[in-house]
Amino acid sequence: MTADSKIALADADQWMKQLTWNEDGLIPAIIQDAASKEVLMMAYMNKESLTKSLETGETWFWSRSRKELWHKGATSGHTQRIVEISHDCDQDTLLLKVVPAGPACHTGAYTCFVPADGQQTQVAAVTSDRYAILNRLEAVIAQREAEMPEGAYTTYLFEKGVDKILKKVGEESAEVIIAAKNRDAEELSNESADLLFHWLVLLREQKLPIDEVLEVLRSRHGHKQDA
Repeated sequence: MTADSKIALADADQWMKQLTWNEDGLIPAIIQDAASKEVLMMAYMNKESLTKSLETGETWFWSRSRKELWHKGATSGHTQRIVEISHDCDQDTLLLKVVPAGPACHTGAYTCFVPADGQQTQVAAVTSDRYAILNRLEAVIAQREAEMPEGAYTTYLFEKGVDKILKKVGEESAEVIIAAKNRDAEELSNESADLLFHWLVLLREQKLPIDEVLEVLRSRHGHKQDA
């Protein structure tokens, strides 16, 4: 179920009837960054908060301690725009893919989850294949945009905005061309890395997941191979 376009209440009500609510009328909701795929937080929803989430396109939850609805980002401005909502096979857990407007955690961290080593400053690698670094870098860039740590180069780029990022993409593209013309493999490797980094920053600024770019490549390539 996508949430970019408002869902008719009748349809939403019918969908919610399929869900399995706990004895308190709640269902856990896992919040995931739609672009980086990083899990940001977990909270609980009741039928009213889920309805408001569908109506507004932003996340609303039920506070078990305060016994009241709360709109994520209402005071901090760190809202979460919902891109997609789904449930698991048992229909007792929700997954919401969102575009966050800042950190998810009340501590100011990009994600509420802390690795086993207790260090919340780094985002864990998502996959273990040869391209895992791209997934990791995409997640780290998303973290930088959310937390905006002082002194970080990525923070500087986001603060300067899209024109600065585009300028860097253009500069690094030119450097790649020069390195290739010079037949300098080491220079080409370094400049290509710089280009990929700034390209990923640009994708994040545009809120475009790398998955969508890869999907274009897959669709162009097709499923059939020449014999």
